[in-house]
Amino acid sequence: MTDRVVHDRITLMGCQVDNLTMQETLGRVERFIASGLPHQHVVVNVDKLVKASRDPGLQQIINDCALVNADGMPVVWASRLLGKPLKERVAGVDLFEALMARAGDKGWRVFLLGAREEVVGKVAELYTRRYPRLVLAGYRNGYWQGAQEAAAVAEQVRASRADLLFVAISSPQKEQFLGQYQAHMQVPFAMGVGGSFDVAIGKVKRAPRWMQRAGLEWFYRFLQEPRRMFRRYFIEDMAFFKLLIKEAFKNRRAGQG
Repeated sequence: MTDRVVHDRITLMGCQVDNLTMQETLGRVERFIASGLPHQHVVVNVDKLVKASRDPGLQQIINDCALVNADGMPVVWASRLLGKPLKERVAGVDLFEALMARAGDKGWRVFLLGAREEVVGKVAELYTRRYPRLVLAGYRNGYWQGAQEAAAVAEQVRASRADLLFVAISSPQKEQFLGQYQAHMQVPFAMGVGGSFDVAIGKVKRAPRWMQRAGLEWFYRFLQEPRRMFRRYFIEDMAFFKLLIKEAFKNRRAGQG
């Protein structure tokens, strides 16, 4: 999390977000890798902003990251409503795909961490076949227990000498794992990728492009797994609107002052 760049950041609901396009983000990552120093990445969406508002530790981890992208059109719309317009959405799944392609072009070393063993194994096979020059530094499932086993996982990643680490475990566990072990692992760029592994192998389908552009990707996801996603989208994430209204009033009072 060293060499943090903050000059083009905005603050949304207590979380700092880099105001970058996809191409600017890729350029930033390339500089991170060239530096050889450890950097942590995170995306923020509605769910992450709500969790961070309730968990100061998670919020601090986000704000300490070297690179923070907005993943989700509602976050981009909120930035515009609050007078801090983000240039565009940089979805984690799209950034993951773009970085794997660039790793294949440049021969970067990649470590895949997370999901079930059969899933991460299929992801490793898929991308090494697609990009013959990609160097697979290693891969491992995302299931471990206790601090001792977590430390062993971190040591495995460190020993792999990876340039890129993609972590597909749930939030806030992935942010906490990276926040605790990134300095030890010494990976130039570590990124949580959510469900990107499942999308990559076709286990989960992404919404059509028009739904992504309209900000309805969450609804497509809900239709795929209504029981699992109902609580998140229709109960837990409703707190986002309270946060938005609160911040809008705070900005208005500050403007009047």
